[in-house]
Amino acid sequence: MSRRSVLAGLSTVPLAAAAGFPELAQDRPGRPAEDPGRRRTTLLRGADLVLTMDPRLGSGPLGQLENGVDVLLRDGTVAAIGHGLAAPDGARVLDARGRIVLPGFVDLHNHLWQSSIRGGCANEGLYGWMNDCNRATLPKIDPQDMYRFVHLAALDALQAGVTTVVDWVHPIPYDTSERYIRALDDAGLRFVYASAQSAAHAHLIPKIKKDLLDPLPLASVQVAAHAGMSQLADLRTLHALARDLGVMLNSHVLENRGDRKDDPIRSLREAGAFGPRLLMNHAIHLTDEEIALTGEHDVRIAHCPLSNMRLASGICPLPAFHRQGVKAGLGHDGGTNDTSDMFNVMKAAVGLQRARHEDAAIHPTIPAVLRMATLGGAEAIGMADRVGSLTPGKRADVVVLDPGTLNFAPRFDWTGQIVLNGQPPNVSEVFVDGHLRKARGELLHVDTARVVREAELAATHVRTA
Repeated sequence: MSRRSVLAGLSTVPLAAAAGFPELAQDRPGRPAEDPGRRRTTLLRGADLVLTMDPRLGSGPLGQLENGVDVLLRDGTVAAIGHGLAAPDGARVLDARGRIVLPGFVDLHNHLWQSSIRGGCANEGLYGWMNDCNRATLPKIDPQDMYRFVHLAALDALQAGVTTVVDWVHPIPYDTSERYIRALDDAGLRFVYASAQSAAHAHLIPKIKKDLLDPLPLASVQVAAHAGMSQLADLRTLHALARDLGVMLNSHVLENRGDRKDDPIRSLREAGAFGPRLLMNHAIHLTDEEIALTGEHDVRIAHCPLSNMRLASGICPLPAFHRQGVKAGLGHDGGTNDTSDMFNVMKAAVGLQRARHEDAAIHPTIPAVLRMATLGGAEAIGMADRVGSLTPGKRADVVVLDPGTLNFAPRFDWTGQIVLNGQPPNVSEVFVDGHLRKARGELLHVDTARVVREAELAATHVRTA
């Protein structure tokens, strides 16, 4: 396959009057850069570096292409990647010279409503934080305020380059779920709604799926559950529901050493859930035998290093999981990540293992952690056929980075600099399913000041309740 164009037979016409990349001059001044309901064919012209995450398309494990690479987005998909692609008639052409293009980040674990408690209980470990911040706040949030908190956090993730988020949603009433999902959809993210309910209220999950999620093209569902022998009956019920719905089970597992007393791995195995449709969050305190079983049964892992550091939970044994072939990605983990910054998560994931093992070559390496943040996350949730790489035919979830900034320049090794120097302000453009959601470093069709004001109002409501 030629790297000049990875899609043969593309119908093209000569390049129209080009819009300057950051100016978006093809859109009339004073008007939004893109109708939020309209998906335009877009040609990203002449990127200096494209990390496709598909080794078949370029060099090295990240499928790297350099020096004037074009990326064509059409009908919500990546249509072609190569040099010298012609722009289809009517396409928007963005000058990507001097830029880096890569797939959008996949956040494997979040609790977006916890923007309501950002920075809270700062001196607490997991159990203290859960009691004094998490459990003390959630019951006070009404549906309207839930929308405000989730909308704020979802937009924060989007502007930082996250295009897919798995949101583990604690048990909430149906009407609150409706507002929660509306906030996610309004933000424009691709999202997985991992709904946690007790066995007694498990009937709400199929209803949420059918009525609220199935009509949304960017939404899907998982069944969220607590693992532990004390909750084995509920776990069996929820695993059976996930199996009947054909979706994944999503559970926090051994985040803290104290979780060992309830033997969560044993409970998951006895419930029949220990397999490729299980996503385990954190997975810090597994034994060597349990790590081997995780690989043997193709269980998936969400690693949340910043949250684990903040709550003094420990360090996930990523190198051991990697040796067992475990599929793993990265997560933010809501209110204890304190920021939507996948660059920081990647750097922490690398740095923690290097510090622990005193080995700069230990997994994850820089290329490995970039893969974890994109294709690895997609693989872990069974979405690698749709997102996670810039393979033609996949959905057009794309991020453009501007390295020409004080924190990033000068160029030395851009792949390393993405992880070690990158920050959310370097995210200049974000596409989700071909829709342009961020341009020129600003979210489109979003009154950011209003979103912040409404979140502050919601916080006042909660703290005076």
